Amino acid sequence: MLGTCRRLLLLSCVLAQSWAQELGGQTQFICTSVPKDVDICAATLQNSVPGEDLKTTVMQLRETVLQQKETIMNQKETIRELTSKLARCESQSGGEFGDARPGGRRKEAGAKNTMGDVSRGPADTLTHLSQTLQSLKQRLENLEQFSRSNNSAQANSLKDLLQSKIDDLERQVLSRVNSIEEGKPGLRNETEQRGRVESTLTSLHQRITDLEKGQRESRPLDKFQLTFPLRTNYMYAKVKKSLPEMYALTVCMWLKSSASPGVGTPFSYAVPGQANELVLIEWGNNPMELLINDKVAKLPFLINDGKWHHICVTWTTRDGVWEAFQDGVKRGSGENLAPYHPIKPQGLLILGQEQDTYGGGFDATQAFVGDLANFHIWDRKLSVGEIYNLATCSSKAQAGNVFAWMETSLDIYGGASKWTFEACRQLN
Repeated sequence: MLGTCRRLLLLSCVLAQSWAQELGGQTQFICTSVPKDVDICAATLQNSVPGEDLKTTVMQLRETVLQQKETIMNQKETIRELTSKLARCESQSGGEFGDARPGGRRKEAGAKNTMGDVSRGPADTLTHLSQTLQSLKQRLENLEQFSRSNNSAQANSLKDLLQSKIDDLERQVLSRVNSIEEGKPGLRNETEQRGRVESTLTSLHQRITDLEKGQRESRPLDKFQLTFPLRTNYMYAKVKKSLPEMYALTVCMWLKSSASPGVGTPFSYAVPGQANELVLIEWGNNPMELLINDKVAKLPFLINDGKWHHICVTWTTRDGVWEAFQDGVKRGSGENLAPYHPIKPQGLLILGQEQDTYGGGFDATQAFVGDLANFHIWDRKLSVGEIYNLATCSSKAQAGNVFAWMETSLDIYGGASKWTFEACRQLN
C-alpha cells in the first residue's frame, strides 16, 4: 500500500507540472516534505489544504521574490544609465575608427588628438582658433605693407616667424577638426566652421606664397618638396595631367617620414571602375605594398626612420615582373604582379592620399605623413645605372618622361605646404 501511494504521489506531481506548463504558468503546485515513517497518503490528504504556517511561508517567499525582482530592475536601470554615459563619452572621444572599409583593406586605430586643450568644447575650440587665425591675418597684412617698403633681413625674419606660427596653428586646427568630425560626423555646425577655417588657411598660404614670389621666380621649379604634417582625409596634392596607357613603368621619389605605424600612401592612381590601378602604400604594421589593378606585391622598404630615402619601383606587364630599389640599391624583386594588364589611361593621380573611389574616398588612417620630393614616372623600366644616378644626384640623372616633378604640375589642397628642397644637399 505504501509503495502504491508513493507512485500515485509522484504521478500526481508529474501531471500537475505538465498542466502548469500547458496553462502558461498560471497553475501552481506545492511539494511538501514528509517524514520517512509517516504514511504518505495520509500526509498528502492532511496537507491538501494549506495551514496557517504554509500560508505564512508562502507570503514570505512571495515578498522575498518581489524584493529581489525590484532589486534586479534597479540594477538593470543602473546598467542602462552607465551604458548610455559610456556611449556618450566614446562618441565625444573621436579617437577610434572602424575595423573594415570598402575595397578590402581594414582601418587601423590611429588618429589621436595632438592638442593639449582636450577639455575645451568643440565649438569653443574652433571659435578660438578662428579668432587666432583672424589675428594672424591682420599681422600678415602689416607684414605685407612692411615688406613693400623695406625689403630688409628684418622683414624676412618676421615673415619666417609668422610662417612658423601659421604652420603650428594649422596643425592644431586640422587635428582638432579631424578629431571632431570623426567623433561627431552628424554635426553640421562644426563642418561649416571647418570649411571657414580651411578657407582662411588657404588664403593665408596663398598670400605667403605671393610674398615669396620673387624668391620662387629665381628658383628652379623642380627644387621643392611637399610636406604633409598630419594624417587627415583632406590634405593632398593632385597631378594636373593624367597618365597614358603603359605596358611598363618606373616610379621614383625622395621620401622622409617617421610616422608609425606605416608612413601611409605616397601616391595613388585611380581610373573609373578601378580605384587601385596603381598605388604605393604602407599602412598599419604591414610592409610597404605596390598595388597594380588591385593585385599586391610586398616591397622590402624600411624608410620610417625620419631620414631622406630615395626609392624606385619598376614593373613590366610581361609576366608582371617588378623590382624595388632603395637609396640606389636593389632590395627585392618578384613576378606575377598583374601580368599582361596595362596601366589604364585617363585616371587621376593623387599624392598623399589613397583613393577608395575615383578622386575621393580618402581615409585619414592611410594618409601619407612626412615629406615627398622629386616624384617622377617613366613609361619604361629604368636600368640599375639610371636608378643609381637618380639616387646619387648625378648630372646624368633624367627626369620622368610621363611625369616630371614641377611646381606648375600640381594643385595642392588642405594645408599641405611647399618648401625649398635640393636633393643630396639637404639629406639628413
